[in-house]
Amino acid sequence: MKKILAMVICMMISAMALKAQSGEISGTVKDSQTGDLLPGVTVQVKNTKTAVATDIKGRWKLKIKTASAVVQVSFVGYLNQELTLNAGADTVIALQQDNRTLKEIAVTGYAPVRRKVASSYESVKSTPFAGYYSSMQGQDANTEAYGTINENTFHNAIDQPLSTFSADVDRASYSNIRRFLNNGQLPPADAIRVEEMINYFDYHYPQPTGEAPVAIVADMAVCPWNKDHQLVRIGIQGKTVETKNLPSSNLVFLLDVSGSMDEPNKLPLVKRAMEILVKQLRPQDKVSIVVYAGAAGVVLPATSGAHKEKILAALNKLEAGGSTNGGQGIQLAYDIAAKNFLPKGNNRVILATDGDFNVGVSGNGELERLIEKERERGISLSVLGFGMGNIKDDKMETLADKGNGNYAYIDSYEEARRIFETEFGGTLFTIAKDVKLQVEFNPATVQSYRLVGYENRLLNTEDFNNDKKDAGDMGAGHTVTALYEIIPAGSKEKPVNWVDPLKYQQSVTGTSKELLTVKVRYKEPSSTKSKLLQVSLGNRAAAINNMDADFRMAAAVATFGQLLRESSFKGKATYDDILAWATSAKGDDPEGYRSEFLQLVKKARLLKK
Repeated sequence: MKKILAMVICMMISAMALKAQSGEISGTVKDSQTGDLLPGVTVQVKNTKTAVATDIKGRWKLKIKTASAVVQVSFVGYLNQELTLNAGADTVIALQQDNRTLKEIAVTGYAPVRRKVASSYESVKSTPFAGYYSSMQGQDANTEAYGTINENTFHNAIDQPLSTFSADVDRASYSNIRRFLNNGQLPPADAIRVEEMINYFDYHYPQPTGEAPVAIVADMAVCPWNKDHQLVRIGIQGKTVETKNLPSSNLVFLLDVSGSMDEPNKLPLVKRAMEILVKQLRPQDKVSIVVYAGAAGVVLPATSGAHKEKILAALNKLEAGGSTNGGQGIQLAYDIAAKNFLPKGNNRVILATDGDFNVGVSGNGELERLIEKERERGISLSVLGFGMGNIKDDKMETLADKGNGNYAYIDSYEEARRIFETEFGGTLFTIAKDVKLQVEFNPATVQSYRLVGYENRLLNTEDFNNDKKDAGDMGAGHTVTALYEIIPAGSKEKPVNWVDPLKYQQSVTGTSKELLTVKVRYKEPSSTKSKLLQVSLGNRAAAINNMDADFRMAAAVATFGQLLRESSFKGKATYDDILAWATSAKGDDPEGYRSEFLQLVKKARLLKK
């Protein structure tokens, strides 16, 4: 008996000693010369798969199973660093810029070889990054797919005075571009949706003051990338609603656990993202979990937000493996959502996947019809994209659009935190649906105009008043920003004439006091009939430096997107111009998103050389 007791005591002491040796290490990474905090830096425990990327403020944290660990710190354009850290350490790591590496990149140039295959993009990696990409993907080329973007051109205000498009609050393109640049790669042109880059940032428009859930603002400045043109900003502000006043939620997590999700930046990140959301839930909210691989199944029936531990336990048990029957999973998720439907609540399926549906109902047409049918039942679909190498961006964006939901690309824990913690209400709760914009230009003051971005959100003129035509939804507190590049009437530029002069139309007349009128149609979440708002903008352009910080920021981001796309409308702007405009617009920047933007511009400038 004494021997057994002694053995038990020894085992307990050993376990306690082992536990004492394990712990957590953390730190901050910055530039040794400038002191700038560096997001997207890879910090990895040597000879293991345990790794993390620094967040927007340069912070990182890792769990270790020993008393100390050797960590390797690496970042494009900087010298690698290796150091030993003891459990509990919180260290400031200063990385030195690698001038030799910068010169090599500038000389060799890194640019994917682009090959169009239908609407997909295949990227063949060049030598400097081939080893990195092969180790991350297990193959030399990827199968990422992006919808083709045909950039908007100028339209004559006499021939086509109306411009109509759907509101868009998606931001997936920006975080995906960030992933490319942080990995030392330039994104393919079709991955760059300029409107999503602009709308990634928070803008401080006035809150709606009347009964309408949205408000419109419009102003104009001299166009920064072409001084002979003007730049119009149109902003829509959604009403902010306190979390406690939001309706109850019936959420179904639809999680892809197929073999393609078996990577550190896929299923493990999905679990962490969903954990953030679960922690925001209230007792009146409920969550179900459906998973799919070769087949689909229910992991967790509808469970109250009061039982967070039970929900998190179900998430933590998930493992990846098998093929991807996304269609079957979506159908099951909708069935569960319908079973627990809340007539006055927020009924939503949240799909987390890399979009690689390769079994079952996987044709875009079949999936779209399924989702449109469920949308009419009052069940929305939001889509979260994860991973790299086989991301199906075009498919995921389409599914979210058809499902009256939003599409986000989660490239980091920080992005997940923003979506599900910082902007919880805007992500999940719709305040206005089928939001459409129609801008009428005055030919007396406008020769021609061009909408910056929104290429896949364009609507026909007659769609604006057609309440049966679906459009984008806005969440609580969300903003939508659109920019128009204007060639003013009387310009020395040759007028844009895509059609022959009309024979029977009357001559154009109008007042020179107005430039344009903005109309917005929206529906209350439970209504099928739209309401109209409108505002006019006078013909007065200020210098860009005299505009507010939000205007300058939006202009800088739009210019960045155009330079990345090698747009024919990029004018004379340079990366240095973008840095100057964005630096002047940084302001307080409490979350660090604008500071991070400056780092991305610097990386793109380097890679473009």
